[in-house]
Amino acid sequence: MPHYRIREVAALLGVSDDTVRRWIDAGSVDAAHDDTGRLVVDGARLAAFARERATSPAPDPTGVGRSARNRFVGLVTRVVADGVMAQVELQCGPHTVVSLMSSEAARELRLEPGQLAVAVVKATTVIVETPGGAS
Repeated sequence: MPHYRIREVAALLGVSDDTVRRWIDAGSVDAAHDDTGRLVVDGARLAAFARERATSPAPDPTGVGRSARNRFVGLVTRVVADGVMAQVELQCGPHTVVSLMSSEAARELRLEPGQLAVAVVKATTVIVETPGGAS
């Protein structure tokens, strides 16, 4: 099982090293010393902690039920329409989502920077990569 150093935990959770240390001191995150004496967090426990702390996404303003579970509520930050196609960028929390659609669809949806929108992703293929070329 992988172990993560304090700075790695902070980067993965989007917080400061000091915040991670406070969580450890408060007992919210379990840590142990590795062979070199550095504090590390067990990967499985970190995953459970991250899942528990995950904030609910912004509420979906559409009120429409769908089978797609990957829904990202955010703001349109950029629309580049060139002839037939448009590239629409949304900032959904810390994630940027880019959609390619027809220029006509972008116009009909009145997509422009600052517009509230929901990116719905339903794919048959999701690629997962790991560092270091693990097989």
